[in-house]
Amino acid sequence: MENGVGDVQAIDVHGHYGVYIRDGRPWQNRFMTATGAEVVRRARKSNVEVTVVSPLLGLLPRFQADAVKGNEEAARVIDEVPGLLQWVIVHPAQPGTFEQAAERLRHPRCMGIKIHPEEHGYAIRQEGARIFEFAARHRAILLTHSGEQNSLPEDCVRFADELPEMKLILAHLGCGWDGDLSHQVRAIQASRHGNVFVDTSSASSIYPGLVEWAVSEIGSSRILFGTDTPLYSTAMQRCRIDSADISDAAKRAILRENAVELLNLPSASMQAAG
Repeated sequence: MENGVGDVQAIDVHGHYGVYIRDGRPWQNRFMTATGAEVVRRARKSNVEVTVVSPLLGLLPRFQADAVKGNEEAARVIDEVPGLLQWVIVHPAQPGTFEQAAERLRHPRCMGIKIHPEEHGYAIRQEGARIFEFAARHRAILLTHSGEQNSLPEDCVRFADELPEMKLILAHLGCGWDGDLSHQVRAIQASRHGNVFVDTSSASSIYPGLVEWAVSEIGSSRILFGTDTPLYSTAMQRCRIDSADISDAAKRAILRENAVELLNLPSASMQAAG
């Protein structure tokens, strides 16, 4: 590090809270579960000021989640827990989520829309037009799980190219169903309007050199800090950026500045607003 960036209050654009559920994985279910308050406690220990979350209730169990109930729960939790902001979930097979999103997107603590083709069981290439057009109509930022066969970054970018008025965040830098760590970066390079970003919320981001390579390929302005908390350690993900072999200016951009601009957040401390 040049002068150190430990004093930067990071913004985590990709978190969750709630109960993790996966059949046959009791240890993961135990350790990947956390309340909203616990997510904030861990974030503050790592100098993360704000975490933008979606509820695990709306994503799990796989193929069975009730996203409407998840959004209802999140609306309460976000208003009760300082340090959290919201992604409202849209599920194409649950029409009520579109109605919820249209309403919730007007709330100042809702940052945009979260979709998860893998957990909800649909292919983005089949449902993307409807979802992306909805996001564009509401001038909403869209955060999507990416890297697996139902959520290929190249498929997502095709829709973002057709709707330059919307902004897309591809989750999970380095996530690739086929072992290819470059999917998200290559999709951003192929995108046409500068409206596609990637977050660092993957286990792959801890590989030595991956964050550095991404910065060299697409620049730090297209990369956002994300942790996937409580599935992963906030402290680990923060340390990965703090210790990356990139400039302090790039670290500040990734940890905070890009999110402030993209999410239209106040530059001063946001905790008081919570």
